[in-house]
Amino acid sequence: MKKAILATKVGMTQIFNEDGSLIPVTVLQAGPCYVTQIKTVENDGYKAVQVGFVDKKDRIINKDKGGKKEVIHRHGTTKAMKGHFSKAGVSSKRYVREFKFENAEEYELGNEIKADIFAAGDKIDASAISKGKGFQGAIKRHGQHRGPMTHGSKFHRHQGSNGACSSPSRVFKGKGMPGHMGCVKVTVQNLEIVRVDAEKNLILVKGAVPGPRKALVTIKETVKG
Repeated sequence: MKKAILATKVGMTQIFNEDGSLIPVTVLQAGPCYVTQIKTVENDGYKAVQVGFVDKKDRIINKDKGGKKEVIHRHGTTKAMKGHFSKAGVSSKRYVREFKFENAEEYELGNEIKADIFAAGDKIDASAISKGKGFQGAIKRHGQHRGPMTHGSKFHRHQGSNGACSSPSRVFKGKGMPGHMGCVKVTVQNLEIVRVDAEKNLILVKGAVPGPRKALVTIKETVKG
């Protein structure tokens, strides 16, 4: 892997190509990402580039009159992570991820990775946490068939038979059942980049990308290339 970047999902829209054809696209705010650590074989056993994305406030501790410490921003950056970012010479970041670049040794601490690392026509793999659907039935979750809706039927959207009663006297593992749906990592492969706006750090990807709006999306060059 030579190219990768972190992005947030802005939403979907549509654009017209040069030949006048309409293309549905997903708009991604890609970067800028900053290199926060270089991992080497000598120190870490493998080589990789750690990057940070989206600024984050520091954890603020205020002392009252009694001398007790009170944490104002509990979700802010801790002292340990603040020192880690300071060593790289960058501000505190909300998201930190690693990319195993083939040319990891060419990067330096504090280097900026922008959307122009990709170009129109590139093929990518996009990964994100899918939308959470909550608890859903077997019809929506697994696409199972419903029962008859008329003639006095009292079986509509329930799950059908789970198996024979006497043998094997149990339900096999993997049987599609109602339960929690969504909120899992999803990767869509071989998507095409339609347009790149280097000034605004925007990447327009043809088709849909997993996750809701403002979701963190990891973009890598496709493994199918």
